[in-house]
Amino acid sequence: MKTRYNTYAILFLLLLSLGCKNTSDEKQSTLKNDTETQTITEGDDHANDEHSDHIELSTSQLSDLNITIDTISNRNMSGYIEVNGTLGVPPQNEAVITTTIGANISQIKVIEGDYVKKGQVVAYITHPDIITIQTDYLQTLNKLSFLEQDFKRQQTLYDQGVASGRDYQQAKSTFNSTSGLAKGYASQLRLLGLSPQQIEAGNIAESAPLRSPINGYIEKVFVKSGQYAQPQTPLIEIVNTEHIHLDLMVYEKDISKVKNGQTVRFNVESIGNTELTAKIYSVGKTFEDGPKALHIHAEIENKNNQLIPGMYVNAQIITENTTEKAIAESAIFRDGAYSYVFVAKKINASVWEFTPEEILIKNTSNGFSAFQFKKQQETTVLVAQSGAYYLISELKKGEAEHSH
Repeated sequence: MKTRYNTYAILFLLLLSLGCKNTSDEKQSTLKNDTETQTITEGDDHANDEHSDHIELSTSQLSDLNITIDTISNRNMSGYIEVNGTLGVPPQNEAVITTTIGANISQIKVIEGDYVKKGQVVAYITHPDIITIQTDYLQTLNKLSFLEQDFKRQQTLYDQGVASGRDYQQAKSTFNSTSGLAKGYASQLRLLGLSPQQIEAGNIAESAPLRSPINGYIEKVFVKSGQYAQPQTPLIEIVNTEHIHLDLMVYEKDISKVKNGQTVRFNVESIGNTELTAKIYSVGKTFEDGPKALHIHAEIENKNNQLIPGMYVNAQIITENTTEKAIAESAIFRDGAYSYVFVAKKINASVWEFTPEEILIKNTSNGFSAFQFKKQQETTVLVAQSGAYYLISELKKGEAEHSH
């Protein structure tokens, strides 16, 4: 009986030993599996790191996004002064038409925006005084003819010693006075736009023309047909835009940087983003108060027919020129105090790889930034010339996908 119990004890110890061994093996297997899983996970994280520093785009994608790839070019990076002003014309290129006498507007021949030539009739005026001046002129001419004959007769008699000196002097005085009166009437008629020769021929006009004194465009018409116009009242304004120029205001602190011959870049809101240029030809010598500034005049080089006097302009007066490596602002991604461009590398005929590279910006002018790479790059390095924010968004999108 004792032998049987001993046998059972041996079997129990043997089973217990086997159980402990299996448990140890399972633990070791589990530890091994955990280690392998950790190794794989770390490998994936490393793979993510490798994939997160660049993106790949096809040539068709680049075309759709208007992203071009090129080397970094040199650009004229200019120092400049920001100024404001308006478009204007010289005083001799503006005119106001008035009338010398009070009269009614009988006819208007133009509308605002019409182009007229010097001497062209723009309106007609009527008034009884216009007819009176013409008839007075004719009467004076007829009287002058009689007085001229009488003067010559008295002069002949005086020279022969037959007539008295008093009669001769009176005839001469009357003739000269009437002659002066006739010339005065003739001048008035010319101011009214009427021809004395036509009136001498018996052609009495019922209305007087108003003529343009310059070539130019009708800017404003202040009257209507039938309206009574007072003497010297502005009726029509004309402007010649052939010599339209910039009238800029430069503040006192910047005056020392401005001189004749400097280039001005400017744009006008009404014609979009078109950049125009001008050259400074006159710097004012008298300050204008409130604010204290000088008038600067610049001749426009690439005139546009859409430019109209009085338009507001934003301008930059170029004070210095330097040539530096520069790229468009749209090719730069800014992240706080850091800035990046995307270096491009061709993978194959239809795929490009883009990698962000940190840059140090020197200065920015007119939409371009001069810069240098933080890490040295080849001079022939290719860079995306635009679309920086799209590229960075695609890069972040790729990081998010790999993190899952």
